[in-house]
Amino acid sequence: MDDIDNRLLDLLQHDAGRTLFELGELVGLSPSAVQRRIARYRADGVIAREVAVLDPRHLGAVVLATVLVTLLHETVGQHAAFAAKMRRTPQVQQCYSVAGPYDYVVILSAASVHECGLLGNRLFKDDDNVKRYETLMVFDTVKAGLAIPLGEARHQG
Repeated sequence: MDDIDNRLLDLLQHDAGRTLFELGELVGLSPSAVQRRIARYRADGVIAREVAVLDPRHLGAVVLATVLVTLLHETVGQHAAFAAKMRRTPQVQQCYSVAGPYDYVVILSAASVHECGLLGNRLFKDDDNVKRYETLMVFDTVKAGLAIPLGEARHQG
């Protein structure tokens, strides 16, 4: 990976909808050279997938909650079962296995506070292996993103 790769990947992380021409202009390559690099990133698994990011303000009510979860039994199988349940639940936007007093941090999206409560009950309260969970309602999104800092941005503090 060279500096052009870092710049190109950074641009793609922030707006994958740019044309090959636009990307080439920004990194100093021809559109065909940009296309070859992007194909290589996909083939090598550097680009895992490309998605459309929807603006919830245009979709009606969206309630976000962060849930901190501690499991009762911490066997590999119990963790695998919990993770599988999180992966197959569309309202789970993100789920992280963490170190510390909690085992997981889960980000939920629901249409209302009531629906978020029902979802929490189904996912956590009704799960015999959930020892404890705390739900923190999100009032405002200060920053949301999945971009990984590349190049110089990776080393800035």
